[in-house]
Amino acid sequence: MSDPWDILHVLRRLDVGPTHVERHRLVTPYRVTLDQRVEETSLIYRFEEDVLDPSDPDACNLAGMVGAQLALNYGLFADEIVFHGRFDEHDRQFLRDMAENTAREIAVLKFLQPNPFLRGPAAELPPVRRERYCHALLRFDKGSHGAHTSERRRTPWSTGSTSHAILSSGGKESLLTLGVLRELGEDCHPIFVNESGRHWLTALNAHRFLTVTHPGTARVWTNCDRLFAWFLRQLPFVRQDFANVRADEYPIRLWTVAVFLFGALPVMRHRGVGRILIGDEFDTSRRAVFRGIAHYDGLYDQSRYFDVALTRYFDRKGWGVEQFSLARWLSELLVQRTLAERYPDLFRHQVSCHAAHVDHDRVHPCGRCEKCGRVVSMLIALGQDPKLCGYTDRQIRDCLERVASAGVHQEGPAAQQLAFLLHQRGLLHTDAKGMPPPRERPEVLKLRFDNDKSPLTTVPRDLRAPALRIFLQHANGAVKREDRRWIDFDPLAALAEPTGASPHNE
Repeated sequence: MSDPWDILHVLRRLDVGPTHVERHRLVTPYRVTLDQRVEETSLIYRFEEDVLDPSDPDACNLAGMVGAQLALNYGLFADEIVFHGRFDEHDRQFLRDMAENTAREIAVLKFLQPNPFLRGPAAELPPVRRERYCHALLRFDKGSHGAHTSERRRTPWSTGSTSHAILSSGGKESLLTLGVLRELGEDCHPIFVNESGRHWLTALNAHRFLTVTHPGTARVWTNCDRLFAWFLRQLPFVRQDFANVRADEYPIRLWTVAVFLFGALPVMRHRGVGRILIGDEFDTSRRAVFRGIAHYDGLYDQSRYFDVALTRYFDRKGWGVEQFSLARWLSELLVQRTLAERYPDLFRHQVSCHAAHVDHDRVHPCGRCEKCGRVVSMLIALGQDPKLCGYTDRQIRDCLERVASAGVHQEGPAAQQLAFLLHQRGLLHTDAKGMPPPRERPEVLKLRFDNDKSPLTTVPRDLRAPALRIFLQHANGAVKREDRRWIDFDPLAALAEPTGASPHNE
């Protein structure tokens, strides 16, 4: 009996690399072999400074890993993926593990749940529990470029805790992260990864401001958005008018953050930066089960589990780099409150929008997408003025109306708390169709500590107490999870007590 999932296996072979390395640029060829044709293109990253030495095997190894990440989205669709170039045993294991995890996430989130981008039988596949979801066999071909066979312990890029790269996007989380680290006197390097398409607009205001005010700011240009679109044109079960479909999610891909994060690594290596911070909140670390299939709700590359996996990979490579999020204890609502109250200079440059546009040399939010509705409603609920980050009075009214009718994409408790705050201000009726019934969820405006999602140790020891003191000035206290209940908790007092080992510098 044929497997209905076989209709997804449309790429006979995907070849990636070898990556061509220049001092300020890397180019990774991508070639797909289908039944009747072969298509080729190239993934490019361009840097504003000379960060790579083509004669350095370690630099070429890193460049190859940068170029390989995008391919991990397509293991569900290819018979084999062949990576050409320098990859050691740690690289190979990392790529296999992430290809498998991503294939499972895509199978569940993009094919077993509603997806407006699909057409034909692919939109109606039955759930199947499998040992492996990555259909592709991953192979590594050293070719004439030589294998990166040395498994020696490489010299770390830096001492680890003296400098911090912030994967920056113009959103509230990365701006808050920069604000906290800057206030603490830390050496900060906001690194913006500039997609060649319109997505760059969300980062433009913040990048322009920080380029003038913060000397560590860097920008990396990439055409990854073009590659993602190119792949969609190779998949016959994806609507080919995908660019015209209005949706708040991508059609297929779920391994996205790493495509940007790895693009920042050559800058970090060149500058000797030992930490990379990603702005992810409490609710992006999720474990779920759908029809018996365990998954991460499509948020793996925003989760604490991703931070731990990347830090472990960096350690095995001997790079001395660690990855974490300062916002892991905070809800989205608390992130927005802290940024607006404490760092108004950064808040004014926040753009959280799926369809921003330029007007008079400044980027403005569209005021129509789900993200705009969520941001506006949070700011109004918190007593903040959305006009400070570009919204007009008309957009504010429209956003509040849309949230009442369509709701917001937030964790349940946060949406209930948001509804409660809006109702208190007389801006939301109890029978609003899109929002849950108003209910006070006090834990949402407190720091939340969960042994799995957001332990106290998720932030390195030297930053814990200073960051906590800042956050507690804007939070309504702190709680920890015990027996499925939130109980009051004093994290600063807990720091004074003997604790178990932390994954970060302990």
